[in-house]
Amino acid sequence: MYQSNFHAFKAAPLHGRIYMSKSANGPKDESFEEVKVRPPAAQFAPLASRFERRFLLGIGSASVVAVGANFCGITSFLLGLLPQTGRNLKLDVLYPIQGYSRCIDTNEGFEFIYPVNWVGDQTLLYRAAGKAESQRSLDLPPLNSANRPRLNVNEPVVAFGPPASTGELNVSVIVSPISLHFSIEAFGGPQEVGEALVRTIAGSSRVPNVKGTLIVSKLRADPTKMVKYYELEYRVESPRFERHNIAVCCVRNGRLYTLNAQAPESAWPEVESDIHVIANSFSLTS
Repeated sequence: MYQSNFHAFKAAPLHGRIYMSKSANGPKDESFEEVKVRPPAAQFAPLASRFERRFLLGIGSASVVAVGANFCGITSFLLGLLPQTGRNLKLDVLYPIQGYSRCIDTNEGFEFIYPVNWVGDQTLLYRAAGKAESQRSLDLPPLNSANRPRLNVNEPVVAFGPPASTGELNVSVIVSPISLHFSIEAFGGPQEVGEALVRTIAGSSRVPNVKGTLIVSKLRADPTKMVKYYELEYRVESPRFERHNIAVCCVRNGRLYTLNAQAPESAWPEVESDIHVIANSFSLTS
């Protein structure tokens, strides 16, 4: 009867000896056979290394896409760690920083930030789209185009406010052409300028019994661009409404810039900080 017995010694970490003995009613034959035995961890090490590299590459690529797309607010969160740096680079035009987005009007040359949940005035957006379409038209302008009435120069060029609101809470910017010799300083200091503005608003209102009250008036100067910003906080009251306003006025190159942020007096405590952030951020870009 043929019998075969295999006896294995304990293997070393990388290889071991296997002792084999065989007996079949014949002479006993013993031999040692050197067999390399690799542990499973060593066998799968190259695969693990390749998997790790692909995993890290995938994570890195996904992170880049997430940051670029502001997925789940990742980009806004990162920019919020260094808000002033992000704002100096104008990154808040694309990604909100600490709850604010930036509006830059390159045609008129101004900028400011506003709450990210506010939206642009649809009427102004449609009008701007119509104007752009007319400028792209291939038809020649009419010969009497010089006699056509101009749009109201007191109409805002941009306006933002909460969605589905009545317009009582908003921020807008008006750019009006003026004489090159006009100077706000001619009215006096910030206090005199504020009082003149309040008198003008109260006197020009179509609603009777309108009263204006100047609260704070201050001057903010930009020596680099040689622009002086007059920031005026005032209240307008009448039997029909009561509003709280902050206006920022400045002059440059024959144009008067006026940013006006307003809110119902009843809502002022809730939005006061936002209104001040908007007013302090208003500046000319050119």
